[in-house]
Amino acid sequence: MAEHPRFEKLAADAQCKVREVSAEEAAAQQQAGALLIDVRESEEFAKEHAAGAVHLSRGVIEMKIEDLALDGKAPIVCYCGGGKRSALAAESLQRMGYTSVSSLVGGFKAWKDAGLATT
Repeated sequence: MAEHPRFEKLAADAQCKVREVSAEEAAAQQQAGALLIDVRESEEFAKEHAAGAVHLSRGVIEMKIEDLALDGKAPIVCYCGGGKRSALAAESLQRMGYTSVSSLVGGFKAWKDAGLATT
């Protein structure tokens, strides 16, 4: 049984509703101009993050996304530590009208495992 069953259920539901991409796909989208958003907490972002990523934690993403992406068609890739918080964030952005948003499956761990650049 999961340690946090309600969270796990909520995250699994979100993962079914959003497009999930691999680390390589996320990097290719970023190269093509997609906004790569790290939704982890400030301390996590400060320690290390994907090169070129911007930080909008899960707690503020809905309030601040329009400062970075006014166009609802703007390509956005969200990531967190393991892919669950980013699925929740991506689902929320979809509800706000963003149509080209995805979540990095496996999160920052997958990004690092793929040998992609970090800062």
